[in-house]
Amino acid sequence: MLPVYEKNNGLLFYPVQYEGEELSKNVFYTGAAPNQQAIPAVEYLMSKDGGSAKRWVLLGTDYVFPRTANKVLKAFLMAKGVKEADIAEEYTPFGHKDYQTIVGKIKSFAAGGKACVLSTINGDSNVPFYKEFANQGLTAADCPVMAFSVAEDELRAMDVPPLVGHLAAWNYFQTVDTPASKKFAAAFKAKYGEKRVVNDPMEAAYTMVYLWKQAVEKAKTYEDLEKVRAAAIGQSFEAPNGRVVMNANHHISKIVRIGKVRADGLFDIINSTPAPVEPLPWNQYVAETKGYACDWSDAKKGGKYKKA
Repeated sequence: MLPVYEKNNGLLFYPVQYEGEELSKNVFYTGAAPNQQAIPAVEYLMSKDGGSAKRWVLLGTDYVFPRTANKVLKAFLMAKGVKEADIAEEYTPFGHKDYQTIVGKIKSFAAGGKACVLSTINGDSNVPFYKEFANQGLTAADCPVMAFSVAEDELRAMDVPPLVGHLAAWNYFQTVDTPASKKFAAAFKAKYGEKRVVNDPMEAAYTMVYLWKQAVEKAKTYEDLEKVRAAAIGQSFEAPNGRVVMNANHHISKIVRIGKVRADGLFDIINSTPAPVEPLPWNQYVAETKGYACDWSDAKKGGKYKKA
């Protein structure tokens, strides 16, 4: 999933999940921080409902998001008592198509049971990966894949039956049953076709536009960067995902949901947080950033990262 940008007079709104560990006065994030996607996904897999996973394969495309996300995930797993020997890590280049060897390694690793894959594979490489996963006899029942970059739109280009039962962690799925979600999906289908689907990055981009609009209306200008930036903090919106609020760290609070792939290419929501999760762009399990927080509510005085 490539990021979509909306730049307004120097303000950058970023509507895709990302790896955290960064900050900027002029960047606002409507996608998830790691504690709003990756960490809750692992917590679910560790739970009884999620299968009580004990062994973990961190599999991703070789670029900054998977590398950093897996650094965060590995630190979290080890903090929870997972031994390093029970964590495998593999990366492939963009466009990689031959997953026979890697899936063979996963099959051997998973033979002892209680194993799962945390996938940050990006783009078209998901097609041959899931195909090879099924070809080697691996299923969601014996080694579930939890994806962080596969949503409804990606499933449109994939052979769905072998994926049924596998998982994804997002803040929004098309199957969210709220008036705002139904309205969003219906409007998109009316414009682009009934067979089209909506997904989390689309929802985050949609939300982003309304938050910026509200900030401009409050600031009574779209040209004064500082006024718009300051006005954006505290904006709330009844998004398809649920009510969101722009925090002082330039991230929004978001409900986290786990979805299970079903035969029609949509997701059954099998787990969700009872309330929106507060964003933590600086991960508290990575030694270098433990104790750091970000607050831009008084940017004129610096507003940079600081010890929490």
